[in-house]
Amino acid sequence: MNRPIPGTAEFAVRHILSDKVTGFLVRTRRITWRDSIFRVRRPQAGKQTVEVTCPVCDASLLAEVRTEARTRRTSVILLTLAALCLLVLLTAFPYVVHEGGKTLPEGQSLPTLFPISVGAIVLAIAVGPALFLQGRAYNGVTLLDAPKPRRIHGIKPVKKGPRR
Repeated sequence: MNRPIPGTAEFAVRHILSDKVTGFLVRTRRITWRDSIFRVRRPQAGKQTVEVTCPVCDASLLAEVRTEARTRRTSVILLTLAALCLLVLLTAFPYVVHEGGKTLPEGQSLPTLFPISVGAIVLAIAVGPALFLQGRAYNGVTLLDAPKPRRIHGIKPVKKGPRR
């Protein structure tokens, strides 16, 4: 297995070959692509713009590469926010179950914190997994906006092997 070289960023340029949507009531979307893996050296400070060429269509693409420290910091921040969403979910859910299950006397309403807790639960369920996945996959390389003909490309992180 190829291990990442320190001081480099490994990413894949994804060339979309076809994008078809079929069906009327039940819609199915089928996307086919071809990935090409690139490895570039990270800058010592700040960010650096690099040019990569798609081997499928020979289009020139600009990508922005960030330093290792900045990449690690961003990834840790995203994972910390995902952990906070999990904490909010684990603390707000029992409160909502407890307060929502009470039988209240006539004319008395639920506490003000109840709808806030319900909103926090919905937000944590929606945002938490997305933050976790983004934090795990963040590699510090972004595709700069391309003109219309080159928008059939994307930059994806190379999947990491099993941790040992």
